[in-house]
Amino acid sequence: MIIPQVLIIDDEADIRALLELTLGRMNIETRSAGDVASAFALLEEYRFDLCLTDMRLPDGDGLAIVRHIEEHYRGLPVAVITAHGSMETAIAALKGGAFDFVCKPLNINELRALVRSALNVSKQAPSDGASAAAKLLGDSHAMREVRALIERLARGQAPVYISGESGTGKELAARLIHDLGPRAGGPFVAVNCGAIPEQLMESEFFGHKKGSFTGAFSDKDGLFKTASGGTLFLDEVGDLPVPMQVKLLRAIQEKAVRPVGSQQEVAVDVRILSATHKNLHELVRTGAFRQDLYYRLNVIELVIPPLRERAEDIPTLAAHLAAKLSMGRPLPLTPAALATLKRYPFPGNVRELENIMERALTLCESGEIDVADLRLPGHDAPGLTDRLAQPETSPLETTDYTGERSLDEHLAQVERAAIEKALRDTNQNKTAAARELGITFRALRYKLEKLGIE
Repeated sequence: MIIPQVLIIDDEADIRALLELTLGRMNIETRSAGDVASAFALLEEYRFDLCLTDMRLPDGDGLAIVRHIEEHYRGLPVAVITAHGSMETAIAALKGGAFDFVCKPLNINELRALVRSALNVSKQAPSDGASAAAKLLGDSHAMREVRALIERLARGQAPVYISGESGTGKELAARLIHDLGPRAGGPFVAVNCGAIPEQLMESEFFGHKKGSFTGAFSDKDGLFKTASGGTLFLDEVGDLPVPMQVKLLRAIQEKAVRPVGSQQEVAVDVRILSATHKNLHELVRTGAFRQDLYYRLNVIELVIPPLRERAEDIPTLAAHLAAKLSMGRPLPLTPAALATLKRYPFPGNVRELENIMERALTLCESGEIDVADLRLPGHDAPGLTDRLAQPETSPLETTDYTGERSLDEHLAQVERAAIEKALRDTNQNKTAAARELGITFRALRYKLEKLGIE
């Protein structure tokens, strides 16, 4: 059995003794230094699995340790010990590459949890990015940079703010950060902050005790407690009302929550990832979002580029989506269809591309998807108007896109009309209708449920 080795750096002898005793009881060997110079000498002489360093040292500070390890010992987790309330210092360390931080006076349980997480990182083999590449597709320079940053972010505990337009894959990026990191064995809890009624937010996030309000018939764990040991992903965090922002900030800083109706705080161990399609900078400027919470969430920003800025990835994405949606019957795209997709601006990004491919597979009548099957503005399929223009049964009088409704609504109506016509033509025989539409029976059944067609 290999015993982990930890380097402790602190100029206070009693703090060093406390850390040595605590880690010794965890069957961890330690070496200690009282200043930066001694620490650098130990780093050269021994191999460590973790470094714990105070921020204030006689001949420098903890940031110098963080920078030195980041430059010369990449892969060695380093956690900093800060004075209570010195969040600016802790955030600076996290931005510099620190794995995590712990505040004085030291909480032994919190310290042990940090050490266990850091040692899990140390045990992980360096990743070549294959795991991220398999889920976050694209060979463009922008996507290669995104995957490389995700690989790096996964090894730490710093809060990450994921920015990008709707449909770019922000939640997928958050899941990858979780899956590739030391918390992969814990829960990944995603919550859409804009979907929770304001009056229920505190209970949903922090939990409640039985009888604390009308309808509280039993104790309930909140999202923080549910995600403890793992990752809490706050999607659309820009939708949080200001009073809830204050409570969220305290929970993040104190690493503890107080359930509604309880007098006791409950310690939680979660990594916070957040995202929104809104401009948080502007919300901070207008006072709609607290600046202190913004800086606490946005320790490191991960920007997911829109699809229109990486058009070279569209063929790969389209082929992948076609294979996934076809349920065993993938159809290739013609060169003209691919060229058309690469020119399209995709205001809905990858999510819109998935919708387009789903409709194309539904309405394609040949062995390959052509321009007309995409149903993009200005590329309507010839002859479709004649086939669908049955006022007594069809919801559409024309398939021309007028702009009076959204493109998604228009295409959903086209899809519904085509499916309803196929069902009429086959006397409601779904197997025959699926054959006429050129899709599998399973795909047709899925679309009937999605469109609410009996």
